[in-house]
Amino acid sequence: MITKKTIDLNDVNFNEGAVILINKPEGWTSFKVVDKVRRILKVKKVGHAGTLDPKATGLLILCTGKLTKSIEEFQNQIKEYRGKIYFGKTTPTMDMESIDQASEEKDISFLTLDLIREKAKEFVGVIEQTPPVYSAIWVDGKRAYELARKGKDVNLKPRKVEIYKFEILNFVPPIAEFEVVCSKGTYVRSLAHDLGQKLGCGAFLYQLERTKIGNFSVEDALDVEELKKLIQKSLN
Repeated sequence: MITKKTIDLNDVNFNEGAVILINKPEGWTSFKVVDKVRRILKVKKVGHAGTLDPKATGLLILCTGKLTKSIEEFQNQIKEYRGKIYFGKTTPTMDMESIDQASEEKDISFLTLDLIREKAKEFVGVIEQTPPVYSAIWVDGKRAYELARKGKDVNLKPRKVEIYKFEILNFVPPIAEFEVVCSKGTYVRSLAHDLGQKLGCGAFLYQLERTKIGNFSVEDALDVEELKKLIQKSLN
């Protein structure tokens, strides 16, 4: 396991397989992280265990070489997130990526921390969640977001996911800070959107960081640049 605590990579064979904890920066796709790491390591087989949206930051678990077979094992683990929800507006992507197409602002003067917390509790447990149309789900051989960007109707079926914790930490209008612990396949964007619908004012995901996957924490994750320096150090 390659983390912030890793001192050198002299004994690591990336073709045989390694697991790397990476802290994804905002604005990068998960694929871009994989591509950068692939180039740094000069290894063909690199994969990640769970996509993060471009606007999201936080923990990505990367597997290389023969250990790419272990990806599913990490994908199935419980995920933890910390983020912010903006109330009173909606966006097509349910996050900041399409903020230029946000809806008109709705009145949120009735919102209180207690009310938001009360409604958030209703999502805890096994729920049916409809994924965002701007997602990487396959629909008739194409990604849903490709169809959505072309203005085509995208009908995605609700999926069962489990929310173990959905805690609203604070509320400074129009933004609430939250923590979520959830199963594989949960879309936090949908959770934010659906909470806004339940409150009748609309909402979108303003900010998101994945803090944990199973027992692995973003606090132990390397930036891509830090990984690059470790590689350079091992070559000297």
